[in-house]
Amino acid sequence: MLKILGVTGENIKSTISVAMRVRSKKEEWKDIVKIEDRELDTREVNRIALIAPRATINIIRDYNVAEKTKVQLPRVVKGIVKCANPNCVTNSNEPVETSFDVVNERPLTLKCHFCERIQSRVEKYIV
Repeated sequence: MLKILGVTGENIKSTISVAMRVRSKKEEWKDIVKIEDRELDTREVNRIALIAPRATINIIRDYNVAEKTKVQLPRVVKGIVKCANPNCVTNSNEPVETSFDVVNERPLTLKCHFCERIQSRVEKYIV
């Protein structure tokens, strides 16, 4: 999760907490990532939705939950996933932003807007 958010130990000055396999009331277990003094933008939320479609994002202000939202996978994913087809125009030197249609949410399946390649293992292609 930290990798897809671009979080490394070098670029964050705030405290980062990670808890894995925490008991959950709704699910059997959950993972928790807490980054102090940071709110996610739409692109970051979309990245999370690609790998954790049931995730909930809580915004904490003054020690209280100010916002609580479930991520939603967008119908079109732009500029987040690299096409697996090496011959796709998005993998050339052309200034073209990747664009994928969501074909299926479970299991996640995307279709490249340009070459129509179907991709199902998107986590390794997230940029």
